[in-house]
Amino acid sequence: MADDSEWMKLPIDQKCEHKVWKARLNGYEEALKLFQRIEDTKSPEWGKYLGLIKKFVTDSNAVAQLKGLEAALAFVENAHVASRTTGEVVSGVVTKVFNQPKARAKELGMDICLMYIEIEKAEVVQDELIKGLDNKNPKIVVACLETLRKALSEFGSKIVTLKPVVKILPKQFESREKAVRDEAKLLAVEIYRWIRDALRPPLQNINSVQLKELEEEWVKLPSAPPKQSRFLRSQQDLKAKFEQQQVQGGEHSDGGSLGVSAVDPYELLEPVEILSKLPKDFYEKIEAKKWQERKEALEAVETLTKNPKLENGDYGDLVRALKKVVGKDANVMLVSLAAKCLAGLASGLRKKFGTYAGQVVPTILEKFKEKKLQVVQALQEAIDAVFLTTTLQNLSEDILAVMDNKNPSIKQQASLFLARSFRHCTQATLPKSVLKPFCAALIKQVNDSAPEVRDAAFEALGTAMKVVGEKAVNPFLADLDKLKLDKIKESADKVELPGGKKSAGGAPAEKKPAAKAAPPEAPKASAPPKKSAAAASKPSSGAPKKGKPASGGKAKKTSDGKEVAEPELTMEVCEELAAGVLPQYCLQVLDSANWKERLASMEEFQKAVETMDKVAMPCQALVRMLAKKPGWKETNFQVMQMKLHIVALVAQRGQFSKTSASVVLEGLVDKVGDVKCGGNAKEGLTAIGEACSLPWTAEQVVSLAFAQKNPKNQAEALNWLANAMKEFGFAGINVKAFINNVKTALGATNPGVRTAAIALLGVMHLYMGAPLRMFFEDEKPALLSQIDAEFEKMQGQTPPAPTRFTRKSASAEDEGDEGEEHEEDGGGGGQDVMDLLPRSDIGDKISSDLVSKIGDKNWKIRKEGLDEAAAIISEAKFIKANIGELPLALKGRLTDSNKILVQQTLSILQQLAAAMGPGLKQHVKSLGIPIITVLGDSKANVRAAALTTLQAWVDQTGMKDWLEGEDLSEELKRENPFLRQEVLGWLAEKLPTMRTVPGDLMLCIPQLYACLEDRNGDVRKKAQDALPTFMMHLGYEKMNKATGKLKPASKDQVVAMLEKARAVMPAKPAALLWFTYAAFFWNLLQAASTKKPAAKGQKEDDRSGPIFIFVPNAKEQRIKEEKQLKILKWNFITPRDEYVEQLKTQMSTCLAKWLQEELFHLDFQRHVKAIGVMIERLESESEAVIGCLDLILKWFTLRFFDTNTTVLMKALEFLKLLFIMLNNENYHLTEYEANSFIPYLILKVGESKDGVRKDVRAILTMLCKVYPASKVFPFLMEGTKSKNSKQRSECLEELGCLIEGYGMNVCQPTPAKSLKEIAVHIGDRDTSVRNAALNTVVAVYNVCGDQVYKLIGNLSEKDMSMLEERIKRSAKKAPAKQSAPEKTQRDHPANPNATFSRKPAQEDPNNQSRQQHNEPSHPSIPKEFQLDLDMIEEDMIREEYKLPDLIQHNLDELLEPIIIPKLMTRNISLHFDDLHNSTASTINYVISQVASGDINTSIQALAQIDEVLRQEDKADAMSGHIDQLLIATIMQLRLINSTHLADDRVDKKDVIKLYSCIMGSLLSLFSMESLAREASMGILKDLMHGLIMLMLDSRVEDIEEGTQVIRSVNLLVIRVLEKSDPTNLISLRRVGWWRPARSPMPLLLSPQCLWRVIRFLPETIHNINLDRILLDVHNFMKVFPKEKLKQHKSDLPHRTLKTLLHSLCKLTGAKILDHLSMIENRNESELEAHLRRVVKHTGNLSGVKSDRGNEKSGLRTDRMSKAKVSDILTEIFKKIGSKENTKEGLTELYEYKLKYSDADLEPFLKNTTQVFQSYVERGLRMIESEREGKVRIQTVIPQNSCDSVLSSNEELRPAAYYYERLKILKQRHGLENTGRQPTISLMSKPAVVSSTDMLHSKLSQLKESREQYQQERSALSPTRAHTRSASPAGNLDDLKKRLERIKSKLQ
Repeated sequence: MADDSEWMKLPIDQKCEHKVWKARLNGYEEALKLFQRIEDTKSPEWGKYLGLIKKFVTDSNAVAQLKGLEAALAFVENAHVASRTTGEVVSGVVTKVFNQPKARAKELGMDICLMYIEIEKAEVVQDELIKGLDNKNPKIVVACLETLRKALSEFGSKIVTLKPVVKILPKQFESREKAVRDEAKLLAVEIYRWIRDALRPPLQNINSVQLKELEEEWVKLPSAPPKQSRFLRSQQDLKAKFEQQQVQGGEHSDGGSLGVSAVDPYELLEPVEILSKLPKDFYEKIEAKKWQERKEALEAVETLTKNPKLENGDYGDLVRALKKVVGKDANVMLVSLAAKCLAGLASGLRKKFGTYAGQVVPTILEKFKEKKLQVVQALQEAIDAVFLTTTLQNLSEDILAVMDNKNPSIKQQASLFLARSFRHCTQATLPKSVLKPFCAALIKQVNDSAPEVRDAAFEALGTAMKVVGEKAVNPFLADLDKLKLDKIKESADKVELPGGKKSAGGAPAEKKPAAKAAPPEAPKASAPPKKSAAAASKPSSGAPKKGKPASGGKAKKTSDGKEVAEPELTMEVCEELAAGVLPQYCLQVLDSANWKERLASMEEFQKAVETMDKVAMPCQALVRMLAKKPGWKETNFQVMQMKLHIVALVAQRGQFSKTSASVVLEGLVDKVGDVKCGGNAKEGLTAIGEACSLPWTAEQVVSLAFAQKNPKNQAEALNWLANAMKEFGFAGINVKAFINNVKTALGATNPGVRTAAIALLGVMHLYMGAPLRMFFEDEKPALLSQIDAEFEKMQGQTPPAPTRFTRKSASAEDEGDEGEEHEEDGGGGGQDVMDLLPRSDIGDKISSDLVSKIGDKNWKIRKEGLDEAAAIISEAKFIKANIGELPLALKGRLTDSNKILVQQTLSILQQLAAAMGPGLKQHVKSLGIPIITVLGDSKANVRAAALTTLQAWVDQTGMKDWLEGEDLSEELKRENPFLRQEVLGWLAEKLPTMRTVPGDLMLCIPQLYACLEDRNGDVRKKAQDALPTFMMHLGYEKMNKATGKLKPASKDQVVAMLEKARAVMPAKPAALLWFTYAAFFWNLLQAASTKKPAAKGQKEDDRSGPIFIFVPNAKEQRIKEEKQLKILKWNFITPRDEYVEQLKTQMSTCLAKWLQEELFHLDFQRHVKAIGVMIERLESESEAVIGCLDLILKWFTLRFFDTNTTVLMKALEFLKLLFIMLNNENYHLTEYEANSFIPYLILKVGESKDGVRKDVRAILTMLCKVYPASKVFPFLMEGTKSKNSKQRSECLEELGCLIEGYGMNVCQPTPAKSLKEIAVHIGDRDTSVRNAALNTVVAVYNVCGDQVYKLIGNLSEKDMSMLEERIKRSAKKAPAKQSAPEKTQRDHPANPNATFSRKPAQEDPNNQSRQQHNEPSHPSIPKEFQLDLDMIEEDMIREEYKLPDLIQHNLDELLEPIIIPKLMTRNISLHFDDLHNSTASTINYVISQVASGDINTSIQALAQIDEVLRQEDKADAMSGHIDQLLIATIMQLRLINSTHLADDRVDKKDVIKLYSCIMGSLLSLFSMESLAREASMGILKDLMHGLIMLMLDSRVEDIEEGTQVIRSVNLLVIRVLEKSDPTNLISLRRVGWWRPARSPMPLLLSPQCLWRVIRFLPETIHNINLDRILLDVHNFMKVFPKEKLKQHKSDLPHRTLKTLLHSLCKLTGAKILDHLSMIENRNESELEAHLRRVVKHTGNLSGVKSDRGNEKSGLRTDRMSKAKVSDILTEIFKKIGSKENTKEGLTELYEYKLKYSDADLEPFLKNTTQVFQSYVERGLRMIESEREGKVRIQTVIPQNSCDSVLSSNEELRPAAYYYERLKILKQRHGLENTGRQPTISLMSKPAVVSSTDMLHSKLSQLKESREQYQQERSALSPTRAHTRSASPAGNLDDLKKRLERIKSKLQ
């Protein structure tokens, strides 16, 4: 009971862990009560039990375990943190509960598993249960199967993923245990309930008896689909519906939305890999001449392709082989067989076969010319299977190409294929753009002479009509007669669509396409600007609304003197006013009978008006005078023209009112159609439009025109209006007022009127877009097709910016009421058209019966209800916002289990958006948000439909309503990857277009951050894309502040992403003010409309800015990321999708958005257009082009893989101009850019088209001006290996040109190697290749003479004879080419290897003048081809020409004897002042020579570098080239090691000389600390490795002066360690241990170098980057934990690591812990714990230590109590007695003795053994000797030493050294094992290492004997160290013998 009383007092959580089972039982009981009592699911109390729940379920006591299981179940059910324990708890249940005999335990275990599923952890539970199926205990297997079955039964197939379960099911049927087989059978029956026949294929291979039993059980199952009976926490709304259904429908409920979606059997199958199973000789046999062999090969493939699901792979070769058989094999049986193979491949690969579809479809279509039924059927099966892997749009070009074929069989089968394909399409997948060309081709076939072709065409057209509806197809059938139309309809009636659907052909469906005409284009409009425009347009949305504002405006304007209306004046008043301003003569003859007098009067009238003051001009009086008899009935056209012109003048110059306009408008309209006066009339109308506004004027003009019967006037009035709309814009136009008149015009008999009306509609379409068509849908199909044709002409055109404005607005720019004026006139265009439409109220038609139908349990009835709703909306066309209870009914169908109904509902919602228009806003929350939920559907087509619907809704409602409230954030909370990625992608597209957003957007930030760390890669990518768009509205500060709630690890990652997003954050769209510039208003108006052309127009406006964006350092970052393998390296045979996507992502920041869309568009014409724009901007944006040059070149490499010649030629044109520009800019390609481009350019050099090859050759020539020819050479050499003979020959020709132009130095890697490869092609079987190879070798011969025979190596006799003959033929031309070298030196750089960076303008004094000279020139004309016009002009004006004076020679010199001068050769000496203008270029060149294969060249280059480094004033020029120099040096060291030392022909003295130059230049370099610190870590690592390997190379020692080289290496290593950046040194040494060395010496020397660096730490501690060093140590300790290091043969790395960390802690103290910031997860290694331990121990000593400068004074003043001293020393001796910390303890003891020299250690040592005492004394002595430098770590040999690195100094060691070494060996190898002597190199471990080994060995002895010693000396204190005494002299003779043996081994 005493024990019970102890644990009864413990807390609950401690009881649960108690070792007494009763205590645990009691703890579990109390925990159960506690869990049931806690109401808050997020209470912190739950967190205490997170780590205990697994122990609850795995308790070893059966009684306690039962109670623990109950408590665990309560925890999982109630705790919000329970999901974190899923994996470990379920694993414990499987292994420790399911094997229990008690049924209750098993039952509780299952309940726990199911509860985890309920809290959304189904995947983890399922994985653990499937793992349990592999357990050897059959009880566990049975329980796991039963749990899976129960989970499936309760949660359904949507929650429990069936694919992995079905995969393991066949294996369970093979079990020996009957219980397992029976349970597997029950599980199979349960799975069949949910997926039905989809389960059959995976189980086909089980035992036939078992399969028969299963079939019997399956037959017994009810036909009704199963329903989910248990729900996830997130499905509580679904649960409520289910319960409601149960109450209402009772047992007859069919599950409604809880039904099961169909499962594709294909998804449950495991893919089979067949490529490796192909016969090895397949490709040989398929080409064999005997058909039997070809048949064997095809039969083997057919067998493999019968597998229903195939593993993805590269099937390109196989498809090409089968395609060849289908297309060219004469044996029809083999054609049929190959077609079956293609069908099998397509069926097995499905969408993955889509990449090959374009290759095989044309071949199959052409092969339909075969008439044998067997072949035709096989081809039909093949092409049908291929169609299912791609889309009809992708195949459209191939199909249309054969529709005009002469062979009727081909046309017939193509039409039949279309008919079958149409059956698989929907209205969404068969849009008009795809259907139109097919219909046009089929209509031709309807009239074909062959009846079978006609019948096939009728069938195809009928199927199309059935799928998309009659109304959608009819416009394309306008030219067919009624008989043919009837036949098409008859065919449509016969068509049966998959699944028995007939909806598209019926009446409701026929109306669907019409109602849905707008939505496909609607999503392209920009929503936020539309909202702004809508808001601006409210005051002018209709005529009634304009009344009040207009009157107010008029009053205000009148007060300002700007009158917009005036009363009508009488004729008498008008005459009086006119008399005051007009000459008397003018008024007198105004109505004269003589036309000449009237003309003179008009001239006077005009002069008076032109000189009249604006304010004083009585406009109404003047125009009434003009209208005075004869007025507008004037018969003389000259007078009439003058009158009309005066009207225009008065309207332009005076304050012209609508009253005045009313006087003249009728007359103007009457003359507008006149041939002679029509122009003047239109001029007058335009002037009135400027004075009185176009909307009013246009309305009056159209009304007056159609009040007349003159068709000419009507047509011209419409033409004037169309032109006026372009000039004035569309602001304020009252569309409704024109519609009836336009309809009248469309029905006119006069074709001119109809044409003018259609032209007017085209202009209106520019501004209004697709909704305009809604007004004319009832017109005749023929007329409608003409209207559509006019609309199509306008597609892509931008509405022009207004050039004319209402004059009162223009004159009031500075007035405060300007905004009101614009609002009154503006905004009515695009958006108001929706308000103008007549709308029906369908609320009464949405009856309760219809709503109940839509919500019925039977899906067929639900579908009927949806069909009725669609018909109602379609019939009404335009509806009001009142739609009754329809929103609630449709919302329920969005979660329907039947995906077809979901898609139909989405289609209805699209109809609703088009029909309701802006009134849709009130339904956003009830219907709009559920659309977002559908984005989480697993089906891609459903998600696509939902996204289309969402876009259609947003176009009508704008974004604001969607972002308000918590609805959007709640949707993002759903852990559905599909929903998250779709919503985030949608937001990333929409947010940048918005100027303001609601504050509720901030609620989405936590979910956005969660998505950034989502386990789904697509979600993470979409979240990263959306991050900048959120930031542009919320700001960086707010978003950064929101990271405070994240976990530390997550916060670091998110903050880093925020920083990246901050750099690419888009700018907010600027708020457009009406009065800034009128054109902005029109742009906003066009964006406000929901029309496609308007959206395109806005994009066009964006194209005015720069298309290339310069991002600083972006290119360097891309190069860095590619080197670090963070992105894909641009290296492929054919570009895959991931490369294209990567490039698209990278280009998004460097190009204008519209340009990027064009560049990555599927239409090649867009590519051509984009390249054209790039050519235009190339010169003006050259800096930005160079900034993204790598991306531009990569994009053009993709175009090289296109088959379209137009694009290719345009691309080559751009590239030529690009390289000309780069040359003019003195820019030179980097390696990164060249490697990404040149290999793919060379692919096109073998193109079959001459024009392409010519351009590629031109580009290669230009390329050598911006990239070293020596580096282009290897790419061309690689091109000679191509299978394409044209490519080989062209590459060889180019090689010859390079050698002719640049000499032999261009041949890389060596001339000999290159020439041997070139000479091989002399024997090529292709004539052009042979000739090219011969020409290239001849070019070499012309350069180097007979040496060519030595370079090309051995050739066959035939090849040699051809070469000699060619050389002889070219010998005649040789003298003419002698001047070529001189020309080469002038035209090309002397150095083919030099690489240049872009030259600054200031370096070249002629640069500016050259650029100025080039400015006027066309970018496509290079400078060298331009005429020097200045020189020509000088020649032209030169007055006199002088002949050159003849030189007088001394002819006597001819008689003197000739002295032949001695041939003098001068070594190439390249100096920094005369090689190039640029010092950097010269350094680059000299450094490149360091790595030369020629020893003398390398020595000269090293000598020059050494000369520069020795001069302080010039050494700074090397800054920035250090890594480059070290790389070249490392390459030379490797070259010496691999080539020169191994080559007997090389003089070793030259090698030693080269070594000396290398060491000398490196010593000079590392003598200058500023330059030495520039060396990067990776380069230093390679250098140190090379130097260490050089020291260990025995071949160097064998050379006469080799030892001196090794001494130099020693000195150099010391210099590197002293002068280099210590951070890099420490990091590279850590990195150096990560990879095991080939020999142990480098592994030992590497840490030794680090020890030397550690010695310098006190001096360098302030210069090193501690964060980076600790990160490297962390990574090292992560890979090599302490336990793993201890297992290493040598403990040197471990001790070195500890020494480094101890030294750092000692020098920095506790601050060292602040330098762990670069480590993301500190728990991955022991670094932090080790540092804290060391800091803690050093902190304990800090009380007794003082600063170094005050040690002595502190010693005097600091008096500690004896108790404190005792505690410190006790702690130190504890460490000495500890195996891990013995070295640390000795060091602390030594430092303690230094500080307190009078400290008495005797009390602590007197009770210990003699061995321990001697051990401590010896350790202190060795530390002292280390500190004083008596014992050194021999990392390198001293400079004056002549001994090898491997020499040893055993004779200098004291005897005690060997004694202690022997003890270590005894400890390691056992005391009895005297026969084995390990081989130890004393030099392989320095003295310090040996001493540490000795201490560890001794300590282990002491600890092992501690227990025995305690028995002997029980009186001693237990806190002190004890050890067993051991006499070292016991077996002295034996020890001596063993020592001798060891020494002999070492020698």
